[in-house]
Amino acid sequence: MKNRFSNLSNEHRAALVLLAIAGAVLAVSAVSMMLSTLTSCVPSEAAPSAALLKPSGKPQKGLQTATLRAGDATIVVELAVSPAEQETGLMHRAELKDGAGMLFVYTADRRLSFWMKNTLIPLSIAYLSADGTIKELHDMEPLSLAGVQSERYVRYALEAPLGWFARVGLKPGDRFDLTGLPAGK
Repeated sequence: MKNRFSNLSNEHRAALVLLAIAGAVLAVSAVSMMLSTLTSCVPSEAAPSAALLKPSGKPQKGLQTATLRAGDATIVVELAVSPAEQETGLMHRAELKDGAGMLFVYTADRRLSFWMKNTLIPLSIAYLSADGTIKELHDMEPLSLAGVQSERYVRYALEAPLGWFARVGLKPGDRFDLTGLPAGK
């Protein structure tokens, strides 16, 4: 029994093999592109869009407030002093006005880490030393579960609307007056 390719020269057989390989590569590429297009249309569970979500809980209310000053900048903050207040933080808020924020008060210096679980508004965070000096500034994305850690030991964390610190001209080294703040619990 004679093979239908037996009459072909070696060069022609090699060309047919190369064509078959090229066809297989193109088919795999096409399938891969279709799969990536299909999966990119499915919302990611890890980072859902803030526009698609509504707060599932209620923002905490009735927290004690304080007015903090650093140079010409003033911010009115809610105080998160107890572990329960700190755990909820600014979760479930639909908005945070410029010049408003939340100060997390701790009893001792430590390395802090914050995430944005259930937080629908973009925030900036300042890590402050015990004397109120800004040690670090970071921006945080809504709903992100990535921890934003302080590189240094700090006493306080101050959350404000995204970009607020830059808008009022504050940077690391500037100092808030923390006179009269309650101690952490």
